[in-house]
Formats: sequence, structure tokens, C-alpha cells
Amino acid sequence: MIVLRLDRVMADRKMSLNELSEQVGVSNVNLSKIKTGKVSAIRFSTLDAICSSLNCQPGDILEYEPD
Repeated sequence: MIVLRLDRVMADRKMSLNELSEQVGVSNVNLSKIKTGKVSAIRFSTLDAICSSLNCQPGDILEYEPD
């Protein structure tokens, strides 16, 4: 199973959902769904923008946990 760790990375960078939303150009609602793991897919362009804003790698946000 793929687990989203966006909340952890945001906390490490001390960035709020509103700040990230403004920088990435994605609504708070959609970022909140990503943050809470309530999505089944994420666009590479969105992942790219998030990683750019948070200065991180996709592997910092996406984590694999065996079932």
C-alpha cells in the first residue's frame, strides 16, 4: 500500500496548507485530500509542484508499506 506523508513533510518545513496551496496552485480541498491520504491518484505535475515548493523528493511524500 502507498502511504502519503505530505503532512509530515509540511510540518518539517513549517508550511501551512494555505501557503502550499498558493505556491502549488491547487485548491485547499484537493491538497487536504492528498494530505489525509483520501486520494487514489495524484498527477505528476501536482507532485512536481509540491516537491518544488517543499524542496523535497517524491519519496519524502510517498511511502510504500507492505500489506
